[in-house]
Amino acid sequence: MKTANNLRAHYSTVIVGAGPAGSTLARRLASKEKDILLIDGGALRGEKVCAGLISPDAQDLLARYDITLPGTVLSSPQIFSVRTIDLATHQTRHYRRSYINIDRAKFDAFLLSLVPDTVDIVPALCLRAEREENGFSLVLKTRDVEKKVFCDRLVGADGASSVIRKCLFPNKKVKRYVAIQQSFAAETEDPYYSCVFDSATSPSCSWIFFKDGMLVFGGAFENRNPREAFEAQKAKLVSLGTVSEKIFKSPIKTQACTVLRPKLSGGMFTGAGGAFLIGEAAGFISPSSLEGISYALASAEALFEAFSHAEGSRQAQHLYKCKTFKLRLKIGLKCLKRPFMYDPLLRRLILASGIGSIKIK
Repeated sequence: MKTANNLRAHYSTVIVGAGPAGSTLARRLASKEKDILLIDGGALRGEKVCAGLISPDAQDLLARYDITLPGTVLSSPQIFSVRTIDLATHQTRHYRRSYINIDRAKFDAFLLSLVPDTVDIVPALCLRAEREENGFSLVLKTRDVEKKVFCDRLVGADGASSVIRKCLFPNKKVKRYVAIQQSFAAETEDPYYSCVFDSATSPSCSWIFFKDGMLVFGGAFENRNPREAFEAQKAKLVSLGTVSEKIFKSPIKTQACTVLRPKLSGGMFTGAGGAFLIGEAAGFISPSSLEGISYALASAEALFEAFSHAEGSRQAQHLYKCKTFKLRLKIGLKCLKRPFMYDPLLRRLILASGIGSIKIK
């Protein structure tokens, strides 16, 4: 790790954000160039609200890198089904899922540890970014000081609240929710994973899962009165008997952040003019399940390949957009799937039919 005082004034490439997208790009790009700065805001911003589940798509991408996860990254238990709950109708179905349960903070730290020493990594927040005549300038803030650095090309991997997207592309809007998550001491020996729907309190989904003796409940809510909607869902889960009132009375930790939901008509944007966006900063996140790790890894790899084969930023921009076509198509298809999950009538019919569900014996 570098300190602000040890940073050079100019870099060839600056990557803002050291989550799965930023760490992956830095690791891959380090094989091609030695003049990279990776800005890690995690220690100053706090943990990301995340279910911490590695989807099959993300597992496939890690396998292609020949990356194996150490046991310290895994959380207990490993669960093989998801219980879908409709709070309005009290309908419940179980569906088979092949997620890997992880500690998200430890997973991010593990990916960051794979970045070679040739990459300068600094724990800092990016306060603002501006275009300059021959590149970009960024103002960084560590715990103690502010530092200005310059670069030839800039990559925003800084998530849903991307400073790079806001500063350089303020007109590229995308639907935003407030994600809220609380952790509680678990009092059950029968852990489960649940996906919760309640159209009265949220147009999105909520989740319940267990991690190392903790019960975690979280969800995505509209910007208007999100905490009231969150508490209303908790009350409904108590009345349904899903979670005991005693557990919900004593939260150990509360977290909140912004989460995006791209639409079929827009929301995804890969950047322009020498500035590139990857991961959720580009709008690459599932509009149905809000899963984002697989999109972070895939978009980082796409940008690395674009950089590797392009001559100049303009060609890299074009190649990157082409190489993310499948990602954008996948998100578009999930936008078409979303009504079957979120429209109350369609969801009621799907749950009643039992299509794709499994029976718990």
